[in-house]
Amino acid sequence: MTSRRVKPFLHLDLDRAMPYLLAGAILVVQQVFFGVPFGIFVRGVIVGLLTALIALGMALTYRSNRFVNFAQGDLGTVPVVLMVMLMTAWGWSYGLALAAGVVGAVVLGAVVEVAIIRRFFKSPRLLLTVASLGLAQLLAAGALLMPQLWGASFPLLGKRLDPPFEAELEIGTVVFNANDMIAVAVAPIALIALALFLRYSNFGVAIRASADSADRAGLLGVPVKRLQTVVWSISALFAFVAIFLRAGIIGLPIASALSVGVLLRALGALVLGRMTILPAIAANAVALGVLEIAVSFTADSPLYLDPILAAIIVAALFLSRRGAERVEEGSVSTWRSADDVRPIPAELARLPVVRLARYSLGALCAASLLVLPHLLSVDRSLKASALGIYAVLGLSIVVLTGWAGQVSLGQIAFFAIGAAFGAKATEEWGVDLSLALLLSAAVGAVVAVAIGLPALRRRGFYLAVITLAFSLATTSYFLNSDFFEWVPTQRIGRPPLFGKIDIDSPTGIYYVVLAVLVCCLFGLRGVRESRTGRALLAMRDNERGAQAYGLNATRTRLVAFALSGALAALAGCLFVHHQQAVGSQPYQPFQSLIVFTMVIIGGVTTPIGAVLGALYVQGTYWFLPTEWQFVASGVGVLAILLVLPGGLGGLVYRLRDRWLAFVASSHHIEAPGLATAAPEAPPEIDPDDIPLADEPVAARP
Repeated sequence: MTSRRVKPFLHLDLDRAMPYLLAGAILVVQQVFFGVPFGIFVRGVIVGLLTALIALGMALTYRSNRFVNFAQGDLGTVPVVLMVMLMTAWGWSYGLALAAGVVGAVVLGAVVEVAIIRRFFKSPRLLLTVASLGLAQLLAAGALLMPQLWGASFPLLGKRLDPPFEAELEIGTVVFNANDMIAVAVAPIALIALALFLRYSNFGVAIRASADSADRAGLLGVPVKRLQTVVWSISALFAFVAIFLRAGIIGLPIASALSVGVLLRALGALVLGRMTILPAIAANAVALGVLEIAVSFTADSPLYLDPILAAIIVAALFLSRRGAERVEEGSVSTWRSADDVRPIPAELARLPVVRLARYSLGALCAASLLVLPHLLSVDRSLKASALGIYAVLGLSIVVLTGWAGQVSLGQIAFFAIGAAFGAKATEEWGVDLSLALLLSAAVGAVVAVAIGLPALRRRGFYLAVITLAFSLATTSYFLNSDFFEWVPTQRIGRPPLFGKIDIDSPTGIYYVVLAVLVCCLFGLRGVRESRTGRALLAMRDNERGAQAYGLNATRTRLVAFALSGALAALAGCLFVHHQQAVGSQPYQPFQSLIVFTMVIIGGVTTPIGAVLGALYVQGTYWFLPTEWQFVASGVGVLAILLVLPGGLGGLVYRLRDRWLAFVASSHHIEAPGLATAAPEAPPEIDPDDIPLADEPVAARP
């Protein structure tokens, strides 16, 4: 009996200690395979402390709002630029400017929460995650434009902050200045202060209580929304401290505050620390910082870090217990988007006016698309066909996220795999483009299933981090011609399609892309109406209920991954022949975030949303002047998500439903679920017809 009691206790104790054991294991791997002098080790600890500040800020907002804040670093950039401008333009002292920066960070965090984040209080967490991407671009633009308020013409980006005092410390061959010493002193103090605040202060206890259950805390009288404002102020303060210390060691960030590599390391620390265990998150961030510096110092290329980090994250998720992430497993539904598209009721679909409208609109769209390349210039025709390719890529996210409920931030990796394999097939193997498209889709499906296997154990945000790590490792290492010679680097030709049809022209490749896009749209329509499509939606909405009816969760989820990977690789094969070169810029991991945002804006639950999202995001980048691109990427994204939670596709179907409701009303057809026309006024009642209180019931009319 004693052994039976001790075994579960030991298992539970080991499970609690696992996040800290993972941090120790990372340090053991570093010492065994990437041993460095002590001075380099200390440099890694400093880098890890800066990453820990970013990761803990993200953990705070995750605990309070249950979403991943991709604007965490940019929250600190604006007050740091303010601090620099106060010192350089107005001559403020270091201490006074630092105090102004701290106050500015606290105020900025509160303003962002009240003005933006609170507007998404009842929205799906998926929309809030995408809104943070738009917020990041808005804050980055604010940091770039802020020096103009002082009329500054000198560049601030990349500039290092001068230390407030002169000091040097030499450890081995590494020399640390005053800014390094400030980082070593300030970062641990900030981490300890946060731990004490959350554990012993009334605000900290209330924050932890509301993080566990906001509804229950609200019923107990806890001001949840006010606490979220406090959390965002603290998160912005931590971002300020991180960017401030980084500016003294590395320099002010260029463009976005966090590169994808730094962002992935912060997300990796979150995953290894199970999202909410703050000491474990800090320990793993420091361990990853040491590993980063050690790999950069000892390995032939710093790019080896990306596959190593991806392997560490995947191994850590498999080592942890399946039920360890109760919060995430219980909030899978918060990753769903809104506004599923309802089909047209059969009674309305048979009406002549509805059939005429559908066929007329379809004929108009078909005629416009067929004539379009003849009306555009060569460069605009190529951009129009590239929009179609990105629409096909967006369809892969519709299948995986909109239908299957799985969040992937690595679709650009399958896109790159399809591009490399498609170029290899046509250029070196002499395969026809039509067959190369099918082979690329098959390869993308196989790789996607292999990457999707962790989805059988972890879902939601954990899967997003896995796919982002895979994307970074793929583009920087696995498809890098410096490491693998099979990756094509030469110019990619456009051989005749089927050996007869010439496509070596902007118009020719446009029609190929259009044909593939149309085939994908019709194919997905068939999938959506099939048993597979219904199974995907049922598994997304209620997994336990779907399993009770005999659906296999493993098989259904892997089918979604296979179909999604096939579509992304198919788009990549098209893209490499469109560009006639493999290149590297279109396949950068940050493009995954842009493509994901594109589909959410368009409408993640409907294929037409992928087309509208590509038209909006990519079209504004290519066709609008530079001064208007900021409106589309930053303010425009936030505005669309606030006004149209279902995206542009949701707006289209909402207008369709209103028109169908009008048609149903005019034909006296009941159409449940559609927006109805103006309700009929209740019949007027004559006061004389109202029975008196003492009138017999039988005498009442």
